[in-house]
Amino acid sequence: MDWSERARAAEELQDWDEAIALVSAHAECFSDDPGMHDNHLWHMDLLARAERISELTERALTDSHARRRLNRSLRERGMEAALCDRTEEGDRDALYILVRLMCETGRVREAQKVVADIGPENQYARQIVASDCWT
Repeated sequence: MDWSERARAAEELQDWDEAIALVSAHAECFSDDPGMHDNHLWHMDLLARAERISELTERALTDSHARRRLNRSLRERGMEAALCDRTEEGDRDALYILVRLMCETGRVREAQKVVADIGPENQYARQIVASDCWT
């Protein structure tokens, strides 16, 4: 059994420490090797599934994949206040996720206010409100 098979087996058993250790040893962000890059994305997913929010948050400072996975994880866990904080700190991906969440839950005015307060010049955020809040 090679390392990836062992990692998948550990993942199935939710042995997060083992799975993360195995995958992270074969992962590299923005690698020229597509396999290493895919393993990096797998690694970020494992961190989220293991609920290692603090580790993802630390990695998100310099890693766009960690930042996006962290934001999705915050949404999945219903941690809207943390998404708001990240939005206020300038995380555009968090803004987009927060605005979509507000639109999907019928909070159009809140979504409009967030965009007006935090990203009034952000055309993409405005587009999300204009299209997603009305569909």
